[in-house]
Amino acid sequence: MKLDFKKTQDSYRARSGEFRVIDVPAMQYLMVDGHGDPNTAKEYADALAALYPVAYKLKFASKRDFERDYVVPPLEALWWAADMAAFTSARDKSQWDWTAMIMAPGWITAELFAATVTAVPAKDRPASLDKVRLETLEEGHCVQTLHIGPYDAEADVLADMHDHFIPDAGLQMSGKHHEIYLSDPRRVEPAKLRTILRQPVERS
Repeated sequence: MKLDFKKTQDSYRARSGEFRVIDVPAMQYLMVDGHGDPNTAKEYADALAALYPVAYKLKFASKRDFERDYVVPPLEALWWAADMAAFTSARDKSQWDWTAMIMAPGWITAELFAATVTAVPAKDRPASLDKVRLETLEEGHCVQTLHIGPYDAEADVLADMHDHFIPDAGLQMSGKHHEIYLSDPRRVEPAKLRTILRQPVERS
């Protein structure tokens, strides 16, 4: 039976127009760090070109070695900037730092990850393959919602989350902005893109 984490993990559930406080368990991810506009920076494209082959090879290795099959989870990313206004309101993408990532099930070991990376053929080796790492992310208490529409239309939702919902709930931001891309922008028109927006928080 193929496991689909989008259907089994509560942290992959969100509704448009609703902010929800959840506790996100520690999860491990394939990660690549970078800087700059994701729409124009070759670094971001190279990161994705390295993440996906490793994610799919791990899936097949899991089925082969552990007899545990699963749907490769969606692309996710952490975003931040020295001045967070560059992300939330000014949208100055040249100032953005990011970590592109894909969740890896907890039973995926460091040894299997290392063997999978080594097994990527030299002729097809992605430029950023050596930057891919397997790391656990502990976000804990978070606020999240579902945004439907273009990525650049997130600003109002984030302003409502950051300036109203979070402080009104007696909380304050404590970690990096997290996005989960439930739609493939190559196949879905911008107005219908579905993106989970998550912000780690703590009691103020």
